[in-house]
Amino acid sequence: MSAQLISILVLVVIFTLATTRSINMGALAFAGAFLVGTLAGGLDTDGIFAGFPGDIFVVLVGVTYLFAIARANGTTDWLVAAAVRLVGGRIALIPWVMFVVTGALTAIGAVSPAACAIVAPIALGFAARYKISPLLMGAMVVHGAQGGGFSPISVYGSIVNGIVDRNHIAGNPLVLFLASLFMNLAIAAVLFVVLGGTKLRRRQLVTVGAGGSAEETDDEPLPHEQRIPLDGPKIVTLTGLVALVVGTLVFDLDPGLTAITVAVLLSVVWPKTSRSAVSEITWPTVLLICGVLTYVAVLKEIGTIDYVGNAVTMVGIPLLAALLLCYIGGIVSAFASSVGLMGALIPLAVPFLAQGTIGPVGMIAALAVSATMVDVSPFSTNGALVLANAKDIDRDKFFKQLLVYGALVVAIVPLLAWLVFVVPNWG
Repeated sequence: MSAQLISILVLVVIFTLATTRSINMGALAFAGAFLVGTLAGGLDTDGIFAGFPGDIFVVLVGVTYLFAIARANGTTDWLVAAAVRLVGGRIALIPWVMFVVTGALTAIGAVSPAACAIVAPIALGFAARYKISPLLMGAMVVHGAQGGGFSPISVYGSIVNGIVDRNHIAGNPLVLFLASLFMNLAIAAVLFVVLGGTKLRRRQLVTVGAGGSAEETDDEPLPHEQRIPLDGPKIVTLTGLVALVVGTLVFDLDPGLTAITVAVLLSVVWPKTSRSAVSEITWPTVLLICGVLTYVAVLKEIGTIDYVGNAVTMVGIPLLAALLLCYIGGIVSAFASSVGLMGALIPLAVPFLAQGTIGPVGMIAALAVSATMVDVSPFSTNGALVLANAKDIDRDKFFKQLLVYGALVVAIVPLLAWLVFVVPNWG
């Protein structure tokens, strides 16, 4: 058996074990890179470590470190509360507040599961208290996270753009960001109508300061929403987040190094609130991404990427091959890590894109959308967070609702992404 086939079988084993045995896929991928690289590929240790994505490691550590500090000093809570106040307590707008807040969090650097972990408990609490469909509220949180998830300074965006650059693909970070944003926004709008969001327009939450009371127009008693004070640490943290955005977008600074610098400055000034932040860095995600990308680098080094890419192109119809890749991304991602899958999927498309018959910008956007919008599946981290935080409902019934909705997304979104981004031959 050739080294290429062995590496593909090992990749299947990695995905299977990660899905069925709850083992971190990155750890499995590191082991796979070592075994395949040395035993089948003839690589030495230096050859294996050459594929370690140091730049992406710094991005993941830097932005999650900064965000852990923002969570510890209450900045993220202030952002959510401020967004609710901005809509004047209109209940119909609360699902959209959750969409925007979660999208803003991922757009400025929060990992998608981290953003969902912050907003989902609040969103599902609103859903239970104000009789909003939990499926609607949960989906708005997840789609919001994915809508902002591909900004140029986000974790997802940095990862995909880094993969695109390293593989010398003609990408477009702005198109990637807008593609994910508008696809998730469109799906969210349809859900809002289908799941009764328009009926919420007749209801309004009246929010007052401490010691007051809150009312709804249909006379349901509601607790008042306590205002969160904007103190020094929060102001400086917000300034740091703005500096991160400006530095990376305007001055083209590295997002990871910029984020970790801002985080260190905050830690120096307020060491007590920042002490636990290092332990809250999403180390499982760091391990996952770095492990998968290292394994993918081994695949590329031993020729597996070219082997699979050429096999896809043998379909004979480039558009059909592109559609197959989108569905592979959607189906596998519903049961595994979206980011880890993108790390493997995009390089697989490189030989296919090299033919020049399919626009690379549209193809990358379609693959990214197909592999992330399915995160509403209850088997994904984001979907599981929604399920875990649902309140006052039949959990088995809600699981089935998430499962059905996730299946619909898997069936429809890759096709829509293909029609919108690939068929017009963008880029």
